[in-house]
Amino acid sequence: MHKDIPRATAKRLPIYHRYLRFLHNAGKKRISSTELSDAVKVDSATIRRDFSYFGALGKRGYGYDVDYLLDFFSKTLNQDRLTSVALVGVGHLGNALLNYNFRKNNNVRIGAGFDINPDIVGTIQSGVPVYHLDDLEEQIQQQAIEIVILTVPQASASEIVDRLVNSGIKGILNFTPLRYDVPKHVRVQNVDLTNELQTLIYFIDSNMDDGDDLESEFN
Repeated sequence: MHKDIPRATAKRLPIYHRYLRFLHNAGKKRISSTELSDAVKVDSATIRRDFSYFGALGKRGYGYDVDYLLDFFSKTLNQDRLTSVALVGVGHLGNALLNYNFRKNNNVRIGAGFDINPDIVGTIQSGVPVYHLDDLEEQIQQQAIEIVILTVPQASASEIVDRLVNSGIKGILNFTPLRYDVPKHVRVQNVDLTNELQTLIYFIDSNMDDGDDLESEFN
């Protein structure tokens, strides 16, 4: 991943990659920025600007070669290597994530779950072994886990984040409502479903025009 690109651009790359995979599977060989814009709902000027951070990816009058772009963004997003992910908190939300388990993403798999519930510790949930939370550090080292999805009650979340940081975790996908101060080498991506729903309701109640994009984080 290029380090100089804006955060908003980085968030759009998986969207481009997913649609390019679809085009490749459909046998399409090239696409213009306008066609891509219509498909992913990002304006064509933004797409061209995003792509420009990576050099000359297309040709004027020709557009973009689908196979080339797919290969380029696969490498950029490290789609050629498997990323080990763990889930801490196998409750209702955690179970839903285990059941989903990123099946359409070939390079991401949840390989371990952690909880303290004696009814599920030591069992296999949706094909994923569930360990006791006491085994967190040991399993992170043994399985070379790099990223953790955090879906625990907020009362215990801060302590667990400290343990994850001390264990060498590189990234945390945080589903708790809390925000954490972590070292610079650890990235935290916060997912607040309640906030997203409230934002959606606000925009609906405000009767926003189509020009006011709900996906402001991508622009």
